[in-house]
Amino acid sequence: RPQEGRRRDVLRPAEDRGQTQGQRSAPARRSAGAHLSPPSPAHSLSPPPPLPPAFQLETYLSEPQRLQTRRLRSFSSPADAALFVINNISAARAPLSSITHNNNKATAALGVVISPTGAFKELKLSTGSGESERDIYMRFMKCHKCYDIIPTSSKLVVFDTTLQVKKAFFALVANGVRAAPLWESKKQSFVGMLTITDFINILTRYYKSPMVQIYELEEHKIETWRELYLQETFKPLVHISPDASVFDAVHSLIKQRIHRLPVIDPISGNALYILTHKRILKFLQLFVCEMPMPAFMKQTLEELAVGTYANIAYIQPDTPLITALSVFTHRRVSALPVVDHSGKVVDIYSKFDVINLAAEKTYNNLDVTVTQALQHRSQYFEGVMKCNKLETLETIVDRIVKAEVHRLVVVDEESRIVGIVSLSDILQALVLTPAGGWDLETELQ
Repeated sequence: RPQEGRRRDVLRPAEDRGQTQGQRSAPARRSAGAHLSPPSPAHSLSPPPPLPPAFQLETYLSEPQRLQTRRLRSFSSPADAALFVINNISAARAPLSSITHNNNKATAALGVVISPTGAFKELKLSTGSGESERDIYMRFMKCHKCYDIIPTSSKLVVFDTTLQVKKAFFALVANGVRAAPLWESKKQSFVGMLTITDFINILTRYYKSPMVQIYELEEHKIETWRELYLQETFKPLVHISPDASVFDAVHSLIKQRIHRLPVIDPISGNALYILTHKRILKFLQLFVCEMPMPAFMKQTLEELAVGTYANIAYIQPDTPLITALSVFTHRRVSALPVVDHSGKVVDIYSKFDVINLAAEKTYNNLDVTVTQALQHRSQYFEGVMKCNKLETLETIVDRIVKAEVHRLVVVDEESRIVGIVSLSDILQALVLTPAGGWDLETELQ
């Protein structure tokens, strides 16, 4: 059975997989030799090799083994290029699906976590069964690095700040990405991110009417927009090292209220990947079946108070598009449920839908209704992903990962809106809340 054989090979302990032919133990050499010579009758009747031992809580008390790669310092951006696409293909990277808990080192009483500042912190991990099960996802995140989540092959689009804003948004559409790091040649470093939120901010700030062209979008460069925009709210680029723990990445995403976290190599200065809530949760979901399930996973959303249930931002089908964009800006939300006059959820308008305005070049008329703006996706839209407050957290996590969406709309029996459960809410409940109020800044101080 080839598939079964490969599965056993993946689950084989790391120390056996890492050994060379000459370093294998005697049983391992005899097992390998059985494939090179005809099996004897006695050997053919021997029982199959034992399966790997059951999952142990202590597995995640230590750091995983990682491949060392050479990093080269990049001192300049590509010549005469305001937009460049980096196809990261690393032959040394193991596929995401092949990374298992067996890649960890031997069990240790202390785990070492690298913070974003590079400082090492020793974290004592409890060994009590109840506490260990409750914070197992937190310890899993602390014992895996951001490098482990980076796919074997990925595409990263980078913009130079001298690129025109309009061309940058067209490039996002053409490359099928939602955000791009910004490179400033003068500083020889990454200075920020260009996202769909910037596109929305430009439209809401400068749109007048369908008869007036948005000059700032047509002519401004990215650096000009940043100078105007950052006069009001200057924030340095939030990024993370590939050697930082996934727990630190979750902490940064949630506490900074951002949706994309660039992974930048501190040695070479190169951007490697952009981490998101979805990628982290999918990474965790791969190993959930191999870990003990905490008791809170069987509790309902209502019992755990996961999600937002007060002052929900929503719009109606006849809401003008420019009004919906203003709600995005002022409420700092990533999606707006579309609710009819009876309170029932009939659709949802997300920030990602806004990029269609750039794709179809229809951003000069924002007086159309939300329903008209959503007509472009009518062919493939499968409906709003919903849930109710009485469903368990386990069910919610499984549904949101399989549907590959960023949030679920919480409704009652009559499909009326009750609340919103986002990826950020779920990661907070799975990782940060069991940490018992663990705070990165406090630990560093």
